[in-house]
Amino acid sequence: VQLQASGGGSVQAGASLRLSCAASAESFSTYSMAWFRQAPGKEREFVAGIRRSGTSPYYGDSAKGRFTISRDNAKNTVHLQMNSLKPEDTAVYYCAAARGLILSSRFLRDAYDYWGQGTQVTVSS
Repeated sequence: VQLQASGGGSVQAGASLRLSCAASAESFSTYSMAWFRQAPGKEREFVAGIRRSGTSPYYGDSAKGRFTISRDNAKNTVHLQMNSLKPEDTAVYYCAAARGLILSSRFLRDAYDYWGQGTQVTVSS
């Protein structure tokens, strides 16, 4: 699976951005998808994930109430709508895919098999 993330940019605090991830897989609907982020000098952090059917999204604490993950299996894409952005959201955002995701591991980086190249999000105060 090849993943291509896009939609990052530089915005002011309080603004919104919508990230997109396009997947090359013919069987996209069989993959669980997620977004992670990594700020300079920090570990890669889980942001949001969504199951194969598009139901039951799950979020990291930093994303709850502000970010929404969605997917379109017909277009092989997953999106991350980010609202009320804060300077601490500044990071490189990565999309990731997992073929046989174990739910108890869904927040863990090692649970995902494929990664995109990342897109930079910079939020200034």
